Amino acid sequence: MNLSFNLEDASQVAIGSFALAVPISFSEEAWRIGEKLPLSNLFLVFILSVTFLSFFAYGSVFQSNIKYRVPVFVVRIIIAYLIAAFVVALVLSSLDKFPLLTEPDIALRRLIVITMPASMGAIIVDSFDKE
Repeated sequence: MNLSFNLEDASQVAIGSFALAVPISFSEEAWRIGEKLPLSNLFLVFILSVTFLSFFAYGSVFQSNIKYRVPVFVVRIIIAYLIAAFVVALVLSSLDKFPLLTEPDIALRRLIVITMPASMGAIIVDSFDKE
């Protein structure tokens, strides 16, 4: 089993992210949650995202075997989260709901909220061909 991160993996992560980012990004509720959620809760959402992303990758992508591949595991989690966040940013930008230049605080808040489910979609699709 090859667990390096390649273009095929990146495309799977992007597709999985897109599958969950699109319906949630169209939700005014998600936009408002991102605007109004206290920073402590946003931090918790981020931590939950990375934690569950890690649990799923550990059990499914790496089949509970990271003893000699911890750096690869960590890098895969970081890359998956960043690709998911990039996809969410693109979707929100296309909807004119990612005001990064005018209201960066709101843009980043929305990004964190919507990247949570998008990152799970990303890692799930990434795990499909790992057997």
